[in-house]
Amino acid sequence: MRRRSLVAAVGSLLCAALMASAASAEPKTNLLHQWSTGSDADAIAKLGELFKAAGGTWEQTSIAGHTANTLAKLRADVVAGNAPPAVQLKGPEIAEWNDTGKTANLDALAGDEGWDKVVAPELLPVMKPKGSWVAAPMNIHRINWLWGSTKAMAKAGITDLPKNWSEFNTDCDKVVAAGLICIAHLSQDWSDATVFENVVYGQDIDLFRKAFVEGNVDALRSPGMIKAFDQFRLMVSKYMDKGISGRDYDAASNMMANGQAAFFIMGDWEVGTLTAAGFKQGQDYVCAQAPTDWGKPGFILNSDSVVFFTQKDQDYIDGQKLLAHLIMSKDFQTIFNKAKGSIPARLDITLDGFNPCQQKSQEDLKASIEAGTLVRSMAHNMTVLQKFRGAMMETITEFVNTPDMSSSDAANAMADAVQAQM
Repeated sequence: MRRRSLVAAVGSLLCAALMASAASAEPKTNLLHQWSTGSDADAIAKLGELFKAAGGTWEQTSIAGHTANTLAKLRADVVAGNAPPAVQLKGPEIAEWNDTGKTANLDALAGDEGWDKVVAPELLPVMKPKGSWVAAPMNIHRINWLWGSTKAMAKAGITDLPKNWSEFNTDCDKVVAAGLICIAHLSQDWSDATVFENVVYGQDIDLFRKAFVEGNVDALRSPGMIKAFDQFRLMVSKYMDKGISGRDYDAASNMMANGQAAFFIMGDWEVGTLTAAGFKQGQDYVCAQAPTDWGKPGFILNSDSVVFFTQKDQDYIDGQKLLAHLIMSKDFQTIFNKAKGSIPARLDITLDGFNPCQQKSQEDLKASIEAGTLVRSMAHNMTVLQKFRGAMMETITEFVNTPDMSSSDAANAMADAVQAQM
C-alpha cells in the first residue's frame, strides 16, 4: 500500500493518537522482532508506516531466524539495563517476562479503548497473564491449514481436499501414482513440528492437549503418540520428496502452487506468500482444514503480539501508547492481516475484501470455539515453555532426518527430552 493510502487509512485515528502523546513532541519506538523476510517483513513495514504517519519516530531491530534468537537479544538488552520499548513475543514467553516486573502496564489505554470487549477471549489470559494488559495482539493465525494445488489435484484425479487422514493417504497414493510429489515440505525444525502437530491434533485432540499443551510426559510416550509418528513416517518416507534438506519456505510453497506437489500443510501466512507471488485462490490453489478423524471443525491458534517494557524516556513511553493504540485499531488490524494472511485479533471486524481462505478461517474459529476444539499451537510457541518446546521439536526433526528411527523410539526420546528439562 502506498504511503498516501496509509495516511488516509489512519486519518480517523490521528486525533486520538496525538492526544494520547500530547506530553511529547516526538513519540518514539524501537520494535524488536524476528520478521526479517517475505510477507512477515512486508506486514511489519506497514506498522512502521502507520506509526510514522501518526507523527512517531519508527525504528526496528530485526533478528532473523528462530524465536530463541529474539529471546537471546532481549535477555542481553534487559541485563544491560536497556530493555527495548516493544518486543514481538507470544504465548508463555509473555508470562515469563511479566514475572520479572519489567513489563509496562497498558490497563489505562485498554480500558479507554475497550480491548476486553473486542479481543478474542482465548487471547485475554495470554495478553493479561496476571490480570493486567502488558501486550497487544496483532492477529490470529490458523496453523491447521491444508493447501492444495488445483493443477496437481486434477492430474491425480482428486476433486476435493481430504477431510481425514485415511482420505489423505488415499489421495497421496493417487498423487504418487501420477508421478508427482504429494507433500511439499522444507528443511526447518518449526516446519517439521507444524506438520507433526497437525497429525497429532487431527488424530486425537485430547492427546494434543495433554502432550503439547500440558507437556505431560506419559502422553508424549503413549500409544497415541506412537501412532502419530507412524503416520508422520509414512508422510516423510513416501509422500515427501528427497530434496527437503536445504529447501527454503518459498521453494516449498512454489512446489505446491506450481503443481509440482499436491499438498502443503502450513499456517495461513501462506496466503501472504501466495498473493505476493501472484497465485490466485480457486485458480491456482484451494484451502481447507487439515485432516481430522473426529469430524468437527477445528482450529490450532497462533497469535503474534507486541509486549511493552517499562521505559524512563518520556518519548518512548508516549511511543508505547501510540504503538499500542495503532496495533489495536481496526485500520491496522485490517491492513496488517490482509498482508500477512492471518485474521484480526479483534472479533468486531468483518473480513470484506479479505482472501476467501481468511474468511473461512474466521468462520472456523467461531465454530471451533462453539465445538470446544480450539487449541493453541505448540510448534509456534503458544503452549509450553521454550525449553520444553525446543526438546519436542528437536526430537521431531531428528525423526525426519533419521529414516531408521522407530516411532516408539521417537515417542520415548521426546518424552525423555522434555523430562530432562523439568
